[in-house]
Amino acid sequence: MALIKSISGIRGTIGGKVDDNLTPIDIVKFTSAFGYWLQKTENRKDLTLVIGRDARISGKMVNSLVTATLQGLGINVIDLGLSTTPTVEVMVPELNTDGGIILTASHNPKQWNALKLLNRKGEFISGEDGTEVLKIAETADFNFAEVDELGTYTTQEDGFDIHIQKILDLPMVDAEAIKQKKFKIVVDAVNSTGGIAVPMLLEKLGCEVVELYCEPNGHFPHNPEPLKEHLGDICELVKSEKADMGIVVDPDVDRLALVDENGDLFGEEYTLVAVADYILKNKPGVAVSNLSSSRALRDVATRHESTYFASAVGEVNVVNVMKEKNAVIGGEGNGGIIYPELHYGRDSLVGIALFLSHLALENKTVSELRASYPDYFMGKKKIELTPDIDVDGILIKMKDLYPNDKVSIVDGVKIDFKENWVHLRKSNTEPIIRIYTEAFSQTEADGLGDEMILKIKSLQ
Repeated sequence: MALIKSISGIRGTIGGKVDDNLTPIDIVKFTSAFGYWLQKTENRKDLTLVIGRDARISGKMVNSLVTATLQGLGINVIDLGLSTTPTVEVMVPELNTDGGIILTASHNPKQWNALKLLNRKGEFISGEDGTEVLKIAETADFNFAEVDELGTYTTQEDGFDIHIQKILDLPMVDAEAIKQKKFKIVVDAVNSTGGIAVPMLLEKLGCEVVELYCEPNGHFPHNPEPLKEHLGDICELVKSEKADMGIVVDPDVDRLALVDENGDLFGEEYTLVAVADYILKNKPGVAVSNLSSSRALRDVATRHESTYFASAVGEVNVVNVMKEKNAVIGGEGNGGIIYPELHYGRDSLVGIALFLSHLALENKTVSELRASYPDYFMGKKKIELTPDIDVDGILIKMKDLYPNDKVSIVDGVKIDFKENWVHLRKSNTEPIIRIYTEAFSQTEADGLGDEMILKIKSLQ
C-alpha cells in the first residue's frame, strides 16, 4: 500500500512487496543503515541503543527484526518493550546510550508501522543525518559483525516509572495542588501504550481514572488520530460519568487532546496554548510553535510579556528554534507539548501534568479555562496542480501580491494579515499546495482558503 522514506525514519504498511510496503526486508535494510551510520559516526562498533514500541499488532514482529539486525551489527540493545515515544526519548540519555529507535507509526491506522530514529540526546536525528542514513540504505553498504562480536540483548522494565518520576520532580508540576482537587478523568488511549502510562501518571497525582480503550492490544477502536470526528465515545462518557475532563492520546503518546466537563473538545491547538499560559505566567520567556499553529500562542506570550517565534513545520524544526532562542516552552498545534526542562520532544505525559497543575491552581473548570483564551478557527484546504507547473514560482508570485503585509518564507509562504493568516506549503511528493488558514470564525477561515485557491489558479 505505501512505503515512505524520509529523513526522520521509514514508515509504511505491513506486508506486500519489498520497496513498496514495510516488509521484513525493508525493516532489516533500514535498521542496518541506521546502525552502520551510527558506528561510522561514533567511530566504534560496540554501541548500545534503546528501543521501545507502541502496542501495534505488528510491533513484536518489527521488534524482533530490529533487535536481531542491531545485534548482527555488533550493537547492544536495551529493549523497553511496550513504551511511548517520549519515554524512549527520556531513557536514551538516562541510560547513557548512543541512540534509540522507536517502533511506532504514531497516529496512522493499525496496518502501519514505522522506525523513528534518535541520537544520543534522545532527540530525532537531523535532516542532514537522515539523508546520510537513506543513502546507506539505498546502497546496502553495511558491514556486519563476526560471531564473537555480536551485540547483547537486555530488557528494561522500569521506563515508565523513571519517566513519570522525572515529571513529578519538575518544579512546575504541583502534585499536591492536583491531589487536593481529586479530579475524575476519563482516558482514551486507543488501546495502545498510553493505556499503561497515562493511568499510572494520573494515579500518582491522586486522580480517579475511568479507562476507555486502555488495553494495549493494538486493536484501535477508532481512527487513532485524536480529532473531533473520532472522539464521540469519550465525549459521551465524560458526560455520563460526570467527570471533570477527558484525556486522549495517540498510539505513541506524543499528541494530547482534552475534553471539557461538558463533553466538548478543548481543541488540539489549545493544549499547547494552555500549558504555555501556565509556564509563561510563572517564568516569562520565549514560546515557539510552527508556522501552521494557532495565533493564540502568540497572544498568550504577549499577555505575559514574553516573546513568540515560529519555526518551519516539523518537530525537528521546532526544537531547533527552541534551542536557538532558549525557549521555555514550545510545541506543535496538533497537541504536541515540548517542555525542554524535561527533554526536547513532544510529550503528552508532561503535558498532562502541567495542564492539571494549571487547572488546579486556577481553580476553574476545563470549560472556564478554555473560555479565557481567544477564539480562533482554522481551515485546511489544498489545490492540486499539473505536474508541469512551477510550484515554487507560484509561491513567489503569491508572496509578491502582498507587499504591505507581514510575509514569512521560512517554510513556503505565510501571510499575516491583521485579523487572520494564511500559510501556503507545497507537498514534497506531489504537485499540491496545502493551504492553512486561521480567522475569528470558521466561515472566514474557509473563505480565506477559497480566496487563495482562486488567486493561485489565476497565476497558473
